[in-house]
Amino acid sequence: MSRSFRAAVVPALAALVCVLVVVDVVRQFERGVADPQLALFATSTCIAVVAALAVGRHRDGRRMAALILIWLAVSVLGDIGVMWPASRAAATVYGLAVALQPATYTLMIFAYPSGRLRDRLERAFVLIAFPVCLAWMAFPLLFADPSICPACAPHVPSLLFVGTSVDLVAVGNAFSGILIGLGGLFIALVARRLHNAPAGSWRTLLPLAAAGGFAAANFVAQQAASLAGRSDVYDALGWIDTANTLVLPLAIFFGLATIDRRRGLLGDLIVELNSTPAGGVGPTLARTLGDPSLTVALWLPDRQVFVDEQGVRVRLPENVTGRAVTMVGSETEPLAAIVHDERLLGQRRLLEAAGSAAKLALENTRLQAELRSQLAELRASRMRIVSAADAERRRVERDLHDGAQQRLLALGLALQMLRDRGCDPELLGEAEAELHAALAELRDLARGIHPAILTERGLAPAIRSLVDRTSIRVTTELQEERYPEELETAVYFLVSEAVANIVKHAEANCAVVSVARMNGRLVVEVSDDGLGGATASGSGLQGLADRVGALDGRLTIDSEQGRGTTIRAEIPCASS
Repeated sequence: MSRSFRAAVVPALAALVCVLVVVDVVRQFERGVADPQLALFATSTCIAVVAALAVGRHRDGRRMAALILIWLAVSVLGDIGVMWPASRAAATVYGLAVALQPATYTLMIFAYPSGRLRDRLERAFVLIAFPVCLAWMAFPLLFADPSICPACAPHVPSLLFVGTSVDLVAVGNAFSGILIGLGGLFIALVARRLHNAPAGSWRTLLPLAAAGGFAAANFVAQQAASLAGRSDVYDALGWIDTANTLVLPLAIFFGLATIDRRRGLLGDLIVELNSTPAGGVGPTLARTLGDPSLTVALWLPDRQVFVDEQGVRVRLPENVTGRAVTMVGSETEPLAAIVHDERLLGQRRLLEAAGSAAKLALENTRLQAELRSQLAELRASRMRIVSAADAERRRVERDLHDGAQQRLLALGLALQMLRDRGCDPELLGEAEAELHAALAELRDLARGIHPAILTERGLAPAIRSLVDRTSIRVTTELQEERYPEELETAVYFLVSEAVANIVKHAEANCAVVSVARMNGRLVVEVSDDGLGGATASGSGLQGLADRVGALDGRLTIDSEQGRGTTIRAEIPCASS
């Protein structure tokens, strides 16, 4: 269905209702029926058409406007039996209209303001109401012959009449009882809807809910009067039933007027937004509009995605029960999207005005969210690089262990066999010594790439094994616990590089290595009593800073000349 066609549905339905009203009035004047009740009905119906057009001005309100106009059309067709009392087709349409009038009214009230039934209980009620109301009028359509009742209108049976007229009093009483029960349940569901609604939607839901409750109470009273055989009371309630057509548009106009008055609050909103910190635009709008569930999604045009105020990518809800989206800015290049309770759709103008008032704050928030998003991507990229480097280290260590080391071992066995066969012992001894030296160096290299003890036993044993091979005295203060693999790897190589720098450059006599968890962070310190003067500009320490930064940590170096060096790293580490 094209957009232009959907836009033309509401005006077409409004024109149809107006035509039906004019035909109703003309036909009844032709027949000499000109009572005040007809004038009230025609006037209130026209006002209701205007209210429906006001609701349908916005695209999101077209479905709701169409439901209002369908109910009005059915209500006017309820007079067709009086317009053409001698037509069996008119009698048939009359019966169907009388049946559908309460059902379409129920659908209209529960679908407000989005035009869709979202609540499961309300949807079930509507699904019950339509067949019950049709069954209510099915008996008169099938088994009633009004020709035996000169005062009845219409005067002829429907096209569905089976040819046999039966007494329908008992059936009518039974359905009156059923309809009274449904009317009471309708009122309870309306009260439930108001109770569950966010504070911001009360201003539009309350007037229409009051109108629905008024209509339901009058309908129940009519059925009770019919059940009690009080035709005088039933006729008097008919005036109230006609007046209900006027109550509906008044309720809609009252809701719209309330929204217009609330737009004065936007001046306070602008002032408040001027002092709103980053990430606080959504909560401020939620408080102003009275919807605690309201959130803001910011559009990043370069990436063509929506993100929240923290820069995290979000997906706008589509066909999600109870949720709706209002765009701020143009549809092609929006600034942001306000995700809110669907019941706030009745306050579309207020939502758009609030979005416009918040444009400057949203623009600033969007820029900050974009920076946060880019920073998060940068951190993720650094993390991937470090993980890839660690994986490559482990691969090289495996290749050395399974490849070159095994070949050297095999060569050693071959030399031993040659010695046993009487070859030159001195020459073989020299070759064997060189082989053992090469094998030892290869093992040391493999352990430096990624020591097996780190994977098998954890960080503390790996660090102790490391410092035991160091030429200076190193004291350790370690906790015996396991950490995430990437964290253990980063800390091990931090300590390894720091200890290597102490041995090569610091001219220190001793060093201290400590690793401890403090306030959700793993704190690593390597200090020595050497010359000092170390800086982070060297490739080794800079690499350590990059590795720590990839884990969202921080590396600091305290190294005054002549007073030793302390390297301290703090890396996030949640409690296990």
